[in-house]
Parts: sequence; structure tokens; C-alpha cells
Amino acid sequence: MKGVMYPEITLKSGREAAILRGHPWVFSGAIAGLKGKPADGDVVLAKDSKGQGLALGFFNSRTDIAFRVLTRETDRVIDAAFWKGRVWAACDLRERIISANTSAYRLINAEGDGFPGLIVDVYNDTVVCSITTAGMEKQWQKVLDALIERLGPAGIYEQSAGRSRGFEGLKERKGFLYGDDQKGVAHVMENGHSFEVDFVGGQKTGFFLDQRVNRERLGALARGMNVLNCFCYTGAFSVYAAAGGAKKVVSIDISKSACAATSEHLKINGFSPDDHPVIEADVFEYLRNLQGSFDLIILDPPAFAKTKRDVPKASRGYKEINMQAVKHVARGGMLATFSCSNFIEEDLFYKIVQGSARDAMTVMHLLARLEAGPDHPLAFGHPEGRYLKGMLLRKS
Repeated sequence: MKGVMYPEITLKSGREAAILRGHPWVFSGAIAGLKGKPADGDVVLAKDSKGQGLALGFFNSRTDIAFRVLTRETDRVIDAAFWKGRVWAACDLRERIISANTSAYRLINAEGDGFPGLIVDVYNDTVVCSITTAGMEKQWQKVLDALIERLGPAGIYEQSAGRSRGFEGLKERKGFLYGDDQKGVAHVMENGHSFEVDFVGGQKTGFFLDQRVNRERLGALARGMNVLNCFCYTGAFSVYAAAGGAKKVVSIDISKSACAATSEHLKINGFSPDDHPVIEADVFEYLRNLQGSFDLIILDPPAFAKTKRDVPKASRGYKEINMQAVKHVARGGMLATFSCSNFIEEDLFYKIVQGSARDAMTVMHLLARLEAGPDHPLAFGHPEGRYLKGMLLRKS
């Protein structure tokens, strides 16, 4: 291996099938033996039960996902050149797929770009990163150097937090890693619309970049419609709908700061909150008490299921919110409904929404399945990476 001998894990007989199908994870129960003394986060070579090399990847003894594939090229050296090549490939792809009037996009989407446990988002000249695996933590300086070399950003901010870091044996970490820009807010353009992204205090890395293509699609449908944007966060769907010619857009969120951001985004894009009201309210209560209907309702709630244990309760929440929304879609109108919960699988989500329509005694027709944009690529054999699931439905 070009002079590098990595520690090895050997899989139980037959357990190599997932890797051969393209899945990037091996669970701890699939490992039969260990050669060497890898620390958590080290690179190891995975072999099948016959001793045939399968892949190089990150090892962690603390987690159920004990091995995360980096490459099936088992003679590679995981060094600075390896990571520079991955960063260059990610940048080349985004240069091809991101339009000139967009300055906010996902640059690295974890396993989808070959970086297990790393998210990198670009907000104009600011880069925001999130690291969730011990392996990526150990390799991070090499990736950081490559990002600085390729992008030359004004600043790089780390937003590494959440449950997964704890599982990997890592502490939360936030702060600027590069540059002297301490504002914490970036001005960006998305398909020509203006937004202010709070990448320090906002949700995720500050903006829901995964919805860009869906915002564009719904904005194009909104002409002449009365639109209700539920769980509006900072109002990006509302801006697109108003720009698309909606008669009226009503935005709802329980967060005072989110409502203030939505009002500001409407204003800076040339729309008056007097014409497109923003309401601070609980969406469930608002829909239960709503009189009248809308031509287009958008449901993009936060993740209701943070763990597998949450799935039953989350399923009830999704069913309730979709049933209430279906009741208030005008005949011939549309519902765009989403789940960003990793643990709510796509088939389950479809069944939940079908049940909601049935309980509302309403016939809905599926117009399109909705998902994240092409700057959120997936490893082909990794369905778990497809966390954002959505449907565009029409009411008969």
C-alpha cells in the first residue's frame, strides 16, 4: 500500500454485501476481528472473511456505525493529496450546477461527496462547516487547508454540534477558524433573491439550502394564488411565492426571531409585510382554528423524529399537521409537504400523508416527489442520506 500499512478489520462471512452494493457504513455487529490497535477515528482497511480487501475508511469502536467507507481503492494513501482531490471534485461539481445568480449552496454533503461526517456550506465569501465524526475530526486540517487554497474565503466558521458528536466521543465546538470576519451574518443571493443568513445563531448552518430547487418550483406555481407558508423560518418560500406573483402570502412560525427575519426578507426583496402578513403562532393551533382556505399550502416543519424512539410520536405529528392542511387547501389547490426527519423513511411518510387525506375525506393527486437539490448528492447505495422527502399534491 505504497508504504502505508493501515490497521485492519475483518467482516463476518456475507457481511461484505452492503459495501459491495455501495453502502458506506458497516455496523459493529458485522465485524469479526481487528488487527492492530486503531484509535477511534483512525483509518483502517476493511477485509471480507476470506481476507480480500474491500475499502479504506474511518473506524470507531464507540458507535454502532463502526466503519465508514472512504474509498474502495484499497491501495490509496489517505493524505493531504487525497483530500485535496476530493475538495477539488466537490468544487468543480458546484461550479457546473450552481447558477451565477446564486451565492449560497452546499459544497460538501458528507458521504455524498466522500467526506463521512462533514458538511460544508458556502454563503457568499463565508464558509460554514460542521464535523460529526471522529475520523473527519482527525483529517480536518488537511480538508481545511484545501478549502482555503481553492476558495480563498473571507472567513470559515465551524458549527460542530449535535447528538452525533457525542456518540462519536466529541465535544461541541463553535467559532471562527479562519479570517477576521466576526459579524456572524452573510448576505447571499439565491436565484436572484436576497437573504441575510445568520450562520452563528441560526438553525443548521443558518439557511435551508436543501430547499432551493423546491422554492424555485413552488414560486413558479404561485402566480395568482393565496399561499400559506407554515413553519416559515426566515421566509425563503414566502419570498419566492411573492416574487412568483402570488396574490397574498401568509407566513406562520412560532419563533419571534424567525418572523422578524421573514418580514425583513420580504422587505429587502421589494414586498410589503402589509400585503404578505407574517404571523407569530403555533402552526398546529393556527390550522385547527383557521377559517377559509388557501390555493397553496407549504408544510416544511422541523424534524419531528430525532431518534428511532421518536418515530411513533413523530408519525402522529405529521399525520395531524397534514390532515389539518389538507382540510384548508382549496379545491383544485396544492399542498407541498415535507419531512426532514432521517428516521421517517420515505415510504412511511407517503403512507402518513395518504392517511391524512383519507381521514380528511379528501382526494389528493400526487404531482411530483420533491427532494434536495443537486448540490446535496447521495452515495448511490445510501438511502439513509436522503433525509429530505417531499410531495406536491393537488386537491380534487
